[in-house]
Amino acid sequence: MSSAPSPPQVVEDCRGILQVLSDGTIVRSPNSSYPVPVRDDGTIEWKDTQFDTAHDLHLRLYRPRHRLPTDGPKLPVFYYFHGGGFCIGSCTWSNFHNCCLRLAAELRAIIVAPDYRLAPEHCLPAALDDGAAAVEWLRHHAASPDQDPWLAEAADFGRVFISGESAGGNIVHHLAVRFGSAAGRAELEPVRIRGFVMMMPFFGGIQRTRSEVDCPKEAFLNLEMNDRYWRLSLPAGATRDHPLANPEGPESPSLEAVEVEPVLVVVAEHDLLRDRDVEYARRLEGWGKRVELVEIKGQQHGFFAVGAWSEPVGELMKVIKRFMKRI
Repeated sequence: MSSAPSPPQVVEDCRGILQVLSDGTIVRSPNSSYPVPVRDDGTIEWKDTQFDTAHDLHLRLYRPRHRLPTDGPKLPVFYYFHGGGFCIGSCTWSNFHNCCLRLAAELRAIIVAPDYRLAPEHCLPAALDDGAAAVEWLRHHAASPDQDPWLAEAADFGRVFISGESAGGNIVHHLAVRFGSAAGRAELEPVRIRGFVMMMPFFGGIQRTRSEVDCPKEAFLNLEMNDRYWRLSLPAGATRDHPLANPEGPESPSLEAVEVEPVLVVVAEHDLLRDRDVEYARRLEGWGKRVELVEIKGQQHGFFAVGAWSEPVGELMKVIKRFMKRI
């Protein structure tokens, strides 16, 4: 008698939330990989809304409950695209919810936290397309404010900032390139993007950097996990030098002539991605782009996502507020 076939084995595992089996089956847990308590003191109100009916994508909106004076200036709009290697994560996860609560409170801003399609079910550029759709959603509401008075009565659509952490930071890069030209800016009118904030942006490349080589295995984002995310999220047959992963790679068009609004790049001292992100910022600066590079000492990748109310995040909030006030 022939023996029964062995059950499929796990061949890719992303923090236990996403598993790919040897037979191609994809198993997703509905749970968060960072189940932290929500710290909500009631000063921020929030709600969920759909921004893409075709893909059933939602975003979460936040605003300070008391805007004083009520007839005073409206609040800037600040996007936050979550991280997760393009493979895991949701704006509904408690850790990202905490991030947005703190951003709304500290920045005194309307926070827009979109979800996007995840790999490997939806490989890149799906997430980038969804990021653009989330920004175009704001343009639609700015042009027709009666659709959502909750948003329109408080939001200054002429003062918009686009931020993201890790994979979200990669999305921000591509949005900065897309909407930085005159044609891109015109596409979003009456919305006006004033700046872009990339927090530990998730970039890749075939050639290892020193911070990648030296990254310890126990790091929050180690080299094994980094490579796994890219294997799962890039188009079939693509390498980490694909333009979607490596904006400075041999396959990528030069960014020298690209127009971009001011950019803030935040790196963490002990992040695997530190050197790659520093080189990215310095290259843009060398081409005359308006770029500010800030390093948060003593921290590793994802320190905001996993510790929204920590002291180092307080430093991050000051950096972002200073950037917003200057432009």
